[in-house]
Amino acid sequence: MKILLLADSNSSHTVKWATSLAERSYEIILFSLTENVTDIYKKYESIVVITAGIPAIKKLSEEADISKIIYLKSIPLVKKIIKKYKPDIVHSHYASSYGLIGALSNFHPFIVSVWGSDVFNFPNRSLIHRKILKYNLSKSDKILSTSLIMAREVEKYSTKSIVIIPFGVNLQRFKPLYIKNIFNEKDIVIGTIKSLEDKYGIDLLLKSFKKLKKKYPSLSLKLLIVGKGSKEKKLKELAQSLGIMNDTIFTGFIEHEEIHKYHNMLTISLFLSNESFGVSVIEASACEKPVIVSNIGGLPEVVENDVTGIIVDPFNIEQIIQAIEKLIFNRELRIWLGKNGRERVKKLYNWEDNVKQMDDLYGKVFENFRINPGKENAV
Repeated sequence: MKILLLADSNSSHTVKWATSLAERSYEIILFSLTENVTDIYKKYESIVVITAGIPAIKKLSEEADISKIIYLKSIPLVKKIIKKYKPDIVHSHYASSYGLIGALSNFHPFIVSVWGSDVFNFPNRSLIHRKILKYNLSKSDKILSTSLIMAREVEKYSTKSIVIIPFGVNLQRFKPLYIKNIFNEKDIVIGTIKSLEDKYGIDLLLKSFKKLKKKYPSLSLKLLIVGKGSKEKKLKELAQSLGIMNDTIFTGFIEHEEIHKYHNMLTISLFLSNESFGVSVIEASACEKPVIVSNIGGLPEVVENDVTGIIVDPFNIEQIIQAIEKLIFNRELRIWLGKNGRERVKKLYNWEDNVKQMDDLYGKVFENFRINPGKENAV
């Protein structure tokens, strides 16, 4: 089967979908608005990458002003791609930008995957944004979501059925490993693996760490912040002003193929963010790390409180500190939560199972559309 993916080629999520489907004998045509800066697709003869050539450093934001929708200019190109490659299915990853390109290409069957900001933020920008989202969803033959909370948000804009396919992890890569690293055995390493943006609450983690250092000066506490983002300078300045820079490491950008190593460097993983689905959380759990997550967004959906991790109010510093203390001084609890977390990931978020779900869905959507063209697929 031949699939035209409309998605950001540089996203680790897109890389996983495209390469995993190619490994299942799919032919993948990947259209990306931004120029491709990863070499991984070159390993696959069955993946063709075509871009609109927008520099990756100028990657379009889902928050961009609607008057600057550069992607509208890409619709004729996508129509040419469809005419040349004759895909069986067009699948947009993001209901806003790539969703609009897919909707206006007027190809069916057409699948839309919602990712988060496209349904939580984009429609709140203006009435026009809301209408665009509704239009894109109305043109789809199937809507996919990675989480229940995001599916419920989509229901505000569409009455169509929504299929939930979680974005799982590769359990062969994300597993407990001994990693020889920059930390000493006596170090208690607290940290997070997220983009350095406001919504991920990394400033709250820095402030919590400062209080812990002051409260327990004899403990060898270290803070590891893995990732890059627009707030990197601001967060480093905050760490400096708090006097914790000597015990804090900012790694900057790390290739996704190396991320599992950094999860295994951590003693305790924290995710004080507001997001629709916590891929980094399940990666940490797969590595048998105890996790502390916020009680907002989709994170409570991927963590069972006091069984696989601890759920906290991210704006309550004292509550965050209490949760960290609980894990610092109870090694057995850390191990128990970590093992429970991996078992939960095996059951619900095994990437191989998720790819099989997508494979099955593609087959059903294609067959149903072949039998009943023009009707929504009841999958």
